[in-house]
Amino acid sequence: MIKRLIILSLAVLACAPFASAQLWKMKRYEATAGLGTSQFYGDVGGYTLGENALGIKDFTFKQTRFNVNVAFRYFFTDAIAARLSFSYLMLHATDERGSNPDRGYEATTSVWEPALIGEYYFVRNRERNSFLFQTYRGRSRNRIKDFFRSIDVYALTGVGGAGFKVKGNDLLEEKWINTPELETSGFTAVIPIGVGAKLAFDPNILFGVELTGRYTFTDFLDGYTSQWSERNDIYHTFSVTFNYRIKTARNGLPSFR
Repeated sequence: MIKRLIILSLAVLACAPFASAQLWKMKRYEATAGLGTSQFYGDVGGYTLGENALGIKDFTFKQTRFNVNVAFRYFFTDAIAARLSFSYLMLHATDERGSNPDRGYEATTSVWEPALIGEYYFVRNRERNSFLFQTYRGRSRNRIKDFFRSIDVYALTGVGGAGFKVKGNDLLEEKWINTPELETSGFTAVIPIGVGAKLAFDPNILFGVELTGRYTFTDFLDGYTSQWSERNDIYHTFSVTFNYRIKTARNGLPSFR
């Protein structure tokens, strides 16, 4: 009898690290909601390339607007996830600051963006596989240590689309009348590339930040282009996110119980 207990105890001890390392599989899904800012880099309000190293001059609070987004994420492995996201954002451009202040154009653009994004986590929080943390007993008194144990850092890219509609000031609308080939609405493909980080607050809730740039396949997000334009439009978003981990049912689907 004692021998059997010893063998059983050794077997449990041998399996414990493996079982702990698989805890993340119990919650493969995450729902995300985000809110933040958007910044546009187009022809209206921009500096010429020779006057603007790395596009730094184009960044200004006058051009900053907002974005809201939601997403649903699935972890294929502990380090690789995919998410389906939808964002709504406003973009703004004005010639008040840029290489053409006398032109006087101003544009505000509404963008609806669905996207399929892949994420690679090159830093994973250690709490996800902690039995104690999963039962709300895993925090120590060392807050700095807990902070670094609870961080996720990831890179992301994927493919998406952007439906857009531009509203211009009187000068820009007059330009549209005289130049009908300028597009003021439409749909374009976008390629998102970015980085993000998340902090595990408890076993189910994570708070995060994310910075994502989008390369678009149009030059009309501000309703304007010219013979001197050398690149398509670009925009980026910065978001603060709320993430909720969802249990995985035995059939592999999310469980909301």
